[in-house]
This record gives sequence, structure tokens and C-alpha cells, in this order.
Amino acid sequence: MSHIRLTLASTAAAIALVGCGHRMHHDHAGMQHGAMNPNAAATAPAKVSASTPTLAGGYKKVEAPATAKLYFVNLGNGATVSSPVKVVFGLSGMGVAPAGIEKAGTGHHHLLVNVNEWDANAPLPANDNFRHFGAGQTEVSLDLKPGQHTLQLVLGDQNHIPHHPIVASERITITVK
Repeated sequence: MSHIRLTLASTAAAIALVGCGHRMHHDHAGMQHGAMNPNAAATAPAKVSASTPTLAGGYKKVEAPATAKLYFVNLGNGATVSSPVKVVFGLSGMGVAPAGIEKAGTGHHHLLVNVNEWDANAPLPANDNFRHFGAGQTEVSLDLKPGQHTLQLVLGDQNHIPHHPIVASERITITVK
């Protein structure tokens, strides 16, 4: 019984620390990299198919808590940056696990670069526009050409399929000088 109490106390302490870390990162978003444009117009969302809990072939999608949030720690809509662009991924309400590992409450990051449309009921493709971080990475340094680019984070399960409900960041536009 004392082991259970200790585990619960440790879990509560870890959750409290994660919560504090999330607020700290969120409060500093945009201050670490790139000039922010407070007047930037909101970026239009990508066209995404409606998420279904079970796919046509019978695959049951991994559930995500409604409180899960995915966000950019160091970039915001309208940021002006230089290449290479450091992108730090933020996640609260869930954990990160490598691709291929089935563990409740976890997933791994995918960064969508200049993607206008994607399917919430299929594995995310792997290419220059759909970048996979299947080893559990939480940041990347991107070489991007000068100009405007859209970025969006999507959490995928062990098979690169978005969770149900979808866990995705807002879609932002950055300008690379």
C-alpha cells in the first residue's frame, strides 16, 4: 500500500512539474527565436478529413485525451526567422514515445511543412512536406528557402496515424529571410 501511495505522490509531483514547465515554455513562446509580428493575420487551417475512431479496415485509432495540446514552443504565427530554423515542439496532456511503441497516452511528432491538406484517417506520408520524428525527437533544425512557409505539428500513434480526436497544433506562417 505504501508503494502505491509513493507512486501516486511521485506521479502527482511529475504532473505538477510538467505543468509548470509547460507554462514557462508557453510564456516565452516566440521570444527565443525570430521577431514576432503581432499584427500577422491568422493562417488558414489546412483541410483535414474528419477523424473517425475506427478505420475502414478495422484499425482502432489510438484515443487522445481531450485536454492534449500540441504547440510550437519558440515560434508563433508571423515570425520572421533565418535558416536554419530551429523548431521546438511542445506537448501537454500526453507523452512522447518512438514510432512502433504502443503505449497509452503517447505518440510521436510529425511536422507538416507547406501542407494544405491531409488525411486524419491514414498514416501520414514521409517526405519533405511530412517530416517524421519517430525516434521521439522534440525539436529540429530546418533548412528552408527564403520566403513564407506554413508549419503544423501533428501527433501520430505507433503507426504514424493521427490520434482520435486529432492532436495538432495551429497552422502558422513564418517568413524566412
